[in-house]
Amino acid sequence: MEAIETIASLWIDEHPEYHAELADVTAALASMQDAGDGQTNPFLHLSMHLSISEQCSIDQPRGIRQAVELLTHRRDSLHLAHHEVMDCLGQMIWESQRAGRPPDGASYIACVQGRATRD
Repeated sequence: MEAIETIASLWIDEHPEYHAELADVTAALASMQDAGDGQTNPFLHLSMHLSISEQCSIDQPRGIRQAVELLTHRRDSLHLAHHEVMDCLGQMIWESQRAGRPPDGASYIACVQGRATRD
């Protein structure tokens, strides 16, 4: 497997709730169209895990690696930390799109750091 496929498989293993859906490619692709009613899109969720993993591996935006490490230590779980980082990442993207400007990496990192320093 390619490195990214190995990382993806590790995150898939962390999400058994997606296993049945991902086992049937046709059904999984069809469900992407119906991700309503509070359902999580497994492709979006897993791609966010991959994005955060990649950001940390290259420390881009600068400081994200340390912020995620602090949050991971605080939560005693990389998986739980990633889910909190997803909230910050989603907020940054939403604000960027709403304002029509580039994503603000500084506010993203500040959000993650804030979560790492509070209970």
